[in-house]
Amino acid sequence: MQIEEKPPGTPPFATPFEWIGGEARVHALVERFYDLMDLEPGYAALRAAHGPELVNARERLAMFLCGWMGGPQHYTERFGHPMLRKRHMPFSIGVLERDQWVACMDQAMQETGVDEVLRARLKASFFQTADWMRNRSV
Repeated sequence: MQIEEKPPGTPPFATPFEWIGGEARVHALVERFYDLMDLEPGYAALRAAHGPELVNARERLAMFLCGWMGGPQHYTERFGHPMLRKRHMPFSIGVLERDQWVACMDQAMQETGVDEVLRARLKASFFQTADWMRNRSV
């Protein structure tokens, strides 16, 4: 039996969804993300931007991340194209909210045991997306 070696720097899995551990792990990440938003004072501006109720946000982010990471396309099947920027326009998103979102997600990834290499890659992608979502300069 021959073992096919991957080129150096190749991720160990075909998709981030597989790498993170599938749908249950995505849901665990999202749950921790929103729990941290409620628990940590350092995410107060981010939490305030979400309003009093987080059930829909939890559900939609988990569905979105599954597809975004290369897994089941639950979000697009249910709601169509994500249109992230358009869907977030009603919310005031500036540098503070962007930075808190990325920091909160990074903490959630760390606390749920996301592989360090995957975590770094996802954090960079999350930052780019969060920065693109800004609709305020400050």
